[in-house]
Amino acid sequence: MDCCGLLTLQKEPVPLKSIEVELEVRDHVATVVSTLNYENKEDKPLEAVFVFPVPGDAAVCHFSAQIGQTQIVAEVKEKQEAREEYDDALSSGQQAFLLEESDESPDIFSLSVGSLPPGESASIRLEYVTELAVQADDGLRFCLPAVLNPRYQPQGSEDAGVQVTSVPASLVPYSLSFSARVSSPRPVSKVESNCSLDPLQYLNTDQTQATVKLAAGHKFDRDVELLIYYKDAHQPTAVVEAGQASAEPGSLMGDPVVMVSLYPEFPQSVMSSKASCGEFVFLVDRSGSMDCATSNTEQQETRISSARDTLLLLLKSLPMGCYFNIYSFGSSYEHIFPKSVEYGEKTMEEALKKVEQMEADLGGTEILEPLKHIYSQPCIPTQPRQLFVFTDGEVGNTKEVIDLVKKNSGSHRCFSFGIGEGASSALINGMAKEGGGHAQFITGTDRMQPKVMQSLRFSLQPAVEDVSVTWDLPKGSKVTVLSPPITTIFQGKRSLIYAQLTGQSSEAAEGCVTVKYSLAGHPSENHLHFSLRPAENSGLIVHRLAARTLICLLEMEAENNQEKEEVKKKVVQLSVQSGVSSSFTAFIAVNTDNNKEIQGPLLHRDIPMAGLMKCLATPCCLAAHSSSFSPAGVRYLYAALDSEADCEVDYGCPLEFEDMCSYRALPDEEFPPAEKPLRDPLLLLVSLQKASGCWLLDAALAAALGKTNEEVEKSKPEKASSEVWATILALIWLHGFKMDAKDEWELLAAKAVSWLSAQKAPSVTECVEAGNILLGCSVQKTALGL
Repeated sequence: MDCCGLLTLQKEPVPLKSIEVELEVRDHVATVVSTLNYENKEDKPLEAVFVFPVPGDAAVCHFSAQIGQTQIVAEVKEKQEAREEYDDALSSGQQAFLLEESDESPDIFSLSVGSLPPGESASIRLEYVTELAVQADDGLRFCLPAVLNPRYQPQGSEDAGVQVTSVPASLVPYSLSFSARVSSPRPVSKVESNCSLDPLQYLNTDQTQATVKLAAGHKFDRDVELLIYYKDAHQPTAVVEAGQASAEPGSLMGDPVVMVSLYPEFPQSVMSSKASCGEFVFLVDRSGSMDCATSNTEQQETRISSARDTLLLLLKSLPMGCYFNIYSFGSSYEHIFPKSVEYGEKTMEEALKKVEQMEADLGGTEILEPLKHIYSQPCIPTQPRQLFVFTDGEVGNTKEVIDLVKKNSGSHRCFSFGIGEGASSALINGMAKEGGGHAQFITGTDRMQPKVMQSLRFSLQPAVEDVSVTWDLPKGSKVTVLSPPITTIFQGKRSLIYAQLTGQSSEAAEGCVTVKYSLAGHPSENHLHFSLRPAENSGLIVHRLAARTLICLLEMEAENNQEKEEVKKKVVQLSVQSGVSSSFTAFIAVNTDNNKEIQGPLLHRDIPMAGLMKCLATPCCLAAHSSSFSPAGVRYLYAALDSEADCEVDYGCPLEFEDMCSYRALPDEEFPPAEKPLRDPLLLLVSLQKASGCWLLDAALAAALGKTNEEVEKSKPEKASSEVWATILALIWLHGFKMDAKDEWELLAAKAVSWLSAQKAPSVTECVEAGNILLGCSVQKTALGL
């Protein structure tokens, strides 16, 4: 074989040459159009298979192929029927194209391009629509997954799972171009990204429309993330979309559909009283992949070390009187306490000692069993359970995990965190959605701590109860709600409702939706009036998102229903009618215009994706990074090189395969010592705080403040107690030097202020004045909350 051009690791030519992605964002909804350009440069016809990720909640709604002047638009059919039609077409020498969702996880698709003759090109176009999630800083997050890591299959699993062909990011053998157009009723203030962008271009004077492009030379070492910011961002809105003229009236696609976006505002009097109780259960991934770096920057902080630092902040920020426990998992699982214990100085210190020893040394990613154990524990009366899950999301049994969370949704709220590139959006979003919590993703140079602390603030908000949604429409109009019932509401978090509108009404008419709920015993309600006039030029975006919402509900119902086949028929019917993919259907296109039968056996080619584990598990990367990992982590990465075949490509590394095999077997003491980064000054100070909220006056505190013990002792006002003086100094330092990280320490500082108030100390003013002089700050007493 002539080994020139684009090659896989096995030195096979890659028929995929380039991917072009066009993103159109309208307010908080995105349409994504991807064009994949193939060319067969071999001397035999081939079949190319590309396994790739999409956002887990996306509605894939179009798939077509262009071969020369011929365009073939795919149809949605029942999955087995589509597979058989694809196989039959290839057997008879026809060209065929198949796009199907993974059975295990809705965020992985497989695209098969069949019977591409020698020298021929084909362009594949696929389209999906998705909602954009609201971030802690009010930005809207869009993520184009460009990294797909192998998904871990639990032991004893009968299914082999999705087979992912992955290569180091630097060796991805095709190019990516990406452009975005953003429009909104409100001005676009900025667009940020974890990747290099060309400058934002505004298309009109009021700045409500803008375009942006990915700078040339994307390295495939990260997902492409956009954060979009609007002025006066989150106002309640309702968009009515007209039905499809060709669809049957009374059907979902034939009737108008409304998408209601709500941002409930809670009374300030209620919000100021944070919950001081709760059972907080933290579940931390300790699989081998957690020893990977959190980002691809020079700073080599690992995912597990970031998780340890985050647990420190969480444990210091918990309210006195609550209960807590920490679980960790890999191929097996562990817990610090047999059951949740009351939070206090003794239990906090015991937990912190165990947290400091946590390494990514528990093997695979089996999250199901620890979840079952957590849910088997009886809930503590008057202590609402809050579950925090930290994982890099590389699991194969996504649907089974989400189903378990849903079954237990009545007994807890679930807050999930996807760590690193390639974390499964289906898993992270699905757990939070079914668990009534909030999902966060930590990618690129993101710090985990501020995102986790925002979720802790959410968990401390009073639980919203008795949520009801009522509609007021003109006479003759009816509404059928397509979304699951709203069970949880958080301040600053969007709630979306999709509903089908039937009956006749004037376009000038108005409707009203009212959300009522009880918050800490206070009844509240929010109203939104909206026009029934359909929006212009919206296409069928809202219908497709509504169809996807209903399909997901029915799929979940099918998992737990004796009449599974009947529910499956409903899903297939809705999927075919709406043109939106599901786990029971697939897109199939056959080129019936091709008169010339394609002769000869097909060569099979798997198109590789960037995979970060594979990227690290190469000789050169391991040689370069081995000092950044624990012995267990390095051994885990070397174990990914299963055979000499994995080392065929010349990475410019002096290590031979035999050398690596012997390196795998080294005892821990013979590994190069890991380079320990200097402790973050903020975390150093936080680590010294007591569970009650105070600090002790000692040499460790003085060192954390950058002073000697003598300087700190000498400056103490005479009437002040040591603990009051130490605690005020810590608060001044936080306000004076770490305001940029206020999200991380705000809760533990509030606990310190509460402790100070309870002391009724007479010398607070003198302490603040003396502390400012000592630390060189000018923080006002009122700014400290005293």
